[in-house]
Amino acid sequence: MKILVGWEPSSEIETIELMLNVGAHEAVICRHAAVYIDTLDKADWGAVLLSLDFPNPDEAAAVFKATQEALPSTPIVGVIRNHEFTRLIEFISNGLHSHIIRDDDENFIMLLVSILEAAEKNVRALRDQVVAERLSQEVNSVRKLQESVVPKDLPKLRDYSVVGRYEPSEIRVDGRNMVVMAGGDYYDSFALNDDQLVMLVGDASGHGVKACMSIMTMHTLIRMIRENRYVDTAEFVSAVNERLCRSDIVQDEGGFITLLYSILDTSTHQLQWTCAGHPLPLLQNMETNEITILGNEDQIGLPLAVMQGWSYECLSAPIPPHSRVLLYTDGLDEAFPPEGDALADQFGIAGIIAALKESISMPLDEAMDHLFFKSTEITAGAGRHDDTSVMMIERN
Repeated sequence: MKILVGWEPSSEIETIELMLNVGAHEAVICRHAAVYIDTLDKADWGAVLLSLDFPNPDEAAAVFKATQEALPSTPIVGVIRNHEFTRLIEFISNGLHSHIIRDDDENFIMLLVSILEAAEKNVRALRDQVVAERLSQEVNSVRKLQESVVPKDLPKLRDYSVVGRYEPSEIRVDGRNMVVMAGGDYYDSFALNDDQLVMLVGDASGHGVKACMSIMTMHTLIRMIRENRYVDTAEFVSAVNERLCRSDIVQDEGGFITLLYSILDTSTHQLQWTCAGHPLPLLQNMETNEITILGNEDQIGLPLAVMQGWSYECLSAPIPPHSRVLLYTDGLDEAFPPEGDALADQFGIAGIIAALKESISMPLDEAMDHLFFKSTEITAGAGRHDDTSVMMIERN
C-alpha cells in the first residue's frame, strides 16, 4: 500500500518513516505543505496519514480540504494531540475518516500501520458495496425490461390449456446470498386467428444488457411481421433470421439467438414447428405416460443471426387427445449440483422426462411448478446458472 504522509518537522518523522516502510507498504513523507500538495496526484495512494497540525494549526484545515478534493476515495487518518478535541470535532464534522491520538511518548506510532490498513480495508469494502449496489440496480433494470416482453396472460383456445413461466437465474454468492441475474430468455404466445395459436421460446447468447437487447430486438421483429402471410413456420423463421443477420445489436461480439417457433392448429390438432439451434419439443401421452422427443438433431437448424440464407425445416406432428407438449430453453435441463460436473451431472432430458412423468396426474399449472422444482432441486440451493423459459400446452 502506498501511504502519503503530511507531517510538520519533528523528531517523530524518522520513527514514522521506519514503521511505515515495512513489508509491502511504501510511505512518502512530506514536511512542507507545498511539496505535499504537489505530491497528492503523483501516485495511487492507498491511504493518507495527516498530522492535524500540518504544516501548522492555522493552515491544517486548508491542507485537509485540499487532500479531500484531490483524493476523494482515499481514507485520511488524522493524528491529533490529546488536548485538541475541539479541533478534532471540527475535522470529523468535515469528513475525517478516522483518527489517532498523538501522545508525547510516541506510542501512537506503533499503531499507525494497523490503523492505516484498517482504514484502507474499510474504504475498499465500502467502495465494493457501492459498486455491487449499482450493478444490482442495473441488473434489476435490465431484468425488468426483459420481463416486460413476457406475456402476462396467454391466449385461451377451445380444447386446450396453455401455461408459461420465466425464471431468471439465481446465483448464490459468498455462500449465502442469492443474486438474481439478467439473461436472454423469453417466451411468447399469441393467436393468429380463431384456430391457430403461435407458441415460441427463445434464448439469446450471453447475459446482461447485450442478451436482453437481442431478445427485445427479436421480440419486436416477430411482432412486426407476424401479420404477414407465410407458407409455414420455416419460412417465418427464415424471414426472422435474414433480418437478425443484419442487426448490429444481435451480432455484436458473435451473438446469436436460438428459437423454437411453433403453430398449433386447434381445428386439425396439428402442431407445426421450426427449430433454430434450440432444444426440441417433448410430447407426453397422458394415457400411457409415454414421452417422445419431437424430431431429431439433424432437424435442428443453425441459431438465428449466424448465417444468412440458411434453409430451415418445417416439422409437424398430431397432438392426440389427453396429451401435453413442452417447449423449453436450456436453462431447465442444464441445471447441475454445485459440486458436480456442468455436463455429466446436469438435470438433463432424463430429469425433465422423469419430472413430467411424476406430474401426470397434476393440473397443468402444478405440473409446471413441479418441473421447475425438480430442476432447481438438483442445484442444492446454489441456483440455476442460466435463466429459464418454459411453455406447456395440454389438449383436454
